[in-house]
Amino acid sequence: MAKQQAVLALDIGGTKLAVAMVTPDGESHGFLSEPTDKQRGPDAVIAHLFDMGRRSIAAADLGAPAAVGISCGGPLDATTGVLTRPLHLPGWIDVPIVALASEAFGVPAVVENDATAAVLGEHRYGAARGAEIALYLTLSTGVGGGSIIDGRLHRGAAGNGGEFGHLTVRPGGRQCACGRRGCLEAYASGTNIAVRARELLAESDRPSSLRDVDVVRAEHVSAAAAEGDPLARELWDDTTALLAQAVTDLVNVFEPHVVVLGGGVTRAGALLLDPVRDIVHSTAMPPAARAVVTLAGLGDEVCVIGAGALALDLLEETRV
Repeated sequence: MAKQQAVLALDIGGTKLAVAMVTPDGESHGFLSEPTDKQRGPDAVIAHLFDMGRRSIAAADLGAPAAVGISCGGPLDATTGVLTRPLHLPGWIDVPIVALASEAFGVPAVVENDATAAVLGEHRYGAARGAEIALYLTLSTGVGGGSIIDGRLHRGAAGNGGEFGHLTVRPGGRQCACGRRGCLEAYASGTNIAVRARELLAESDRPSSLRDVDVVRAEHVSAAAAEGDPLARELWDDTTALLAQAVTDLVNVFEPHVVVLGGGVTRAGALLLDPVRDIVHSTAMPPAARAVVTLAGLGDEVCVIGAGALALDLLEETRV
């Protein structure tokens, strides 16, 4: 069987790096995921990322990639291919990631906000396939967003449109990495779910199974909440209510056909999806309230496959 033309997809997250070769059918090959170790700084992390890319190319056995697609949290400048100052990567200032990737692999490269890439992947291959208007929220190290409007990817004037994580859900509330207070990201990201849980444990002597965990993470909170732990359940219910508030506002503004939730926090499954969906459907204005609210169809590979879709589109544009 003839080998399919494939592109290399690179995802730069605050917690993990992920790479794969992606074919036009939306399948990933040679998928790898490893810790970012962002404290090492951009040079070391990028060298590690590119090494992962080379290992993925070898494992996929599809030949050299025809292009490279990169997804990363913003702010970034997609036009110039520069990571200007990603909030989840402290110290990464004006990193020319597209030029570096193009030089490393000898092919054209493109970069987009990770959630923008993810919504493209979900629209083409996943839970939002074919929807004219679709929204995507990623709940991970941070909270990002992306949108499809009238069947087309919406990037914003400078390529950073869709920062849904910086909707205000609690005015004057928790400090966010963006500099404002009360943003959704300050409450619903995996990072901040964990921080809030640790604060609750430190502020009181309330009994909780979380006290038996050395380093509390978001997945510990969701697991404890599922088991009925009162402290974890209180925190989880507050988190899902604030997330639902933000999704309801977005549904009222965009009137989408589908809202997709992705990222590591959504591994909680129905524990997250059901309350968010119920609140959105009961409080959003009709007919927007009919929007489908669902989990990402591409799972943990959503940003990688989205980055691959970007690279495939880049190839199509260069052929015109």
